[in-house]
Amino acid sequence: MGEDSAPGPSEPVGRAPAIRPFLLTAGRVAGGGTGPPLPVETQVVATSSGLSALGSLAFEQHDIVAACRRPQSVAELAARLRLHLNVVRVLAEDLRAAGHLAVHVPDVGTTQDISVLRRVIDGLRAVPDSRDTLRDSG
Repeated sequence: MGEDSAPGPSEPVGRAPAIRPFLLTAGRVAGGGTGPPLPVETQVVATSSGLSALGSLAFEQHDIVAACRRPQSVAELAARLRLHLNVVRVLAEDLRAAGHLAVHVPDVGTTQDISVLRRVIDGLRAVPDSRDTLRDSG
């Protein structure tokens, strides 16, 4: 098989996840508790007790708390750890209930404000690309 050829039907395309998402959450789903699921833009950050407990946390919970030394959104966290978004939502809720994560849900009015979206777009356009040139502002 040459370097440019695509894998055949019997060859794996990528590594399959070792554990299915429903096993990581014991079958629970995001929003299955007392409230709706965490919005994808929710900011999560590790608490001091969460960082102290890192050694006692298991696998994905450890990875989530360790990755949250700096605030980031639930969506960013899922992408960074290559976990299903709903798995991160469920585990983040568990970690929040245990006091290991602080969760900051953005104000609904702000997330639906078109002027905020415009400022975000303008800010992204102002970031230079890899050649140190600004993106088109049009």
